[in-house]
Amino acid sequence: MTKWLLAAGVLMPLYSAQATQDPEAVYNRVCGACHSGQLPTAPQKGDKEAWAPRLAQGMETLVQHVTQGFKAMPPRGLCMDCSAEDYQSIIQWMSE
Repeated sequence: MTKWLLAAGVLMPLYSAQATQDPEAVYNRVCGACHSGQLPTAPQKGDKEAWAPRLAQGMETLVQHVTQGFKAMPPRGLCMDCSAEDYQSIIQWMSE
């Protein structure tokens, strides 16, 4: 029984890390600091013209840029509890 509880305790964080956070909540918590106009090179939410060339690179590339950092984008976009699925969801939400 103890082994099962230990296994569940080890695997539970991995499962919860896959859950997608609310994109708007994450934007308000961390992304909006740069993507609401304070940083001119950061595409703003809803600016389809600014997002178009970025989206053309493919979602995998954009998630990689957020995760590793790219130009003015800090590594992980300063969201230390975001998963790749979270980043994808937030990018889609911001680019709409």
